[in-house]
Amino acid sequence: MTRRTERLNHLIQIEISDLLRRHINDPRLSGLISITRVSLSNDLKNATILVSAMGAEPDRDEILNGFHSAAGFLRRELAHRLKIRFVPELKFQFDDSIEQGVKLVNLIERVATEDKLAGRNDR
Repeated sequence: MTRRTERLNHLIQIEISDLLRRHINDPRLSGLISITRVSLSNDLKNATILVSAMGAEPDRDEILNGFHSAAGFLRRELAHRLKIRFVPELKFQFDDSIEQGVKLVNLIERVATEDKLAGRNDR
């Protein structure tokens, strides 16, 4: 990945996060949603945006539908905010890496607790 692509990935992530926080009024996108990563294609014409939602079991399909509905608005706003010749098509995917990380930490803590209890009983 080139330095320019990395910089554009970061700029798009910041701008979409700001737009999501300040300008999107869709109730499907009103929860605690974050943009975890942006990945531009080599030709800079497509951007895959990974989104994550926190809270009580988010409805992934509803969130992705909300982003699909807002994609045109987000792309237009990016055209105004970024000084690039061509604004990429936006494709949204759900990122469950945060949830998986939390599950992994919980498993590690559970095993550590069980090891402590087993160690105490052996003495």
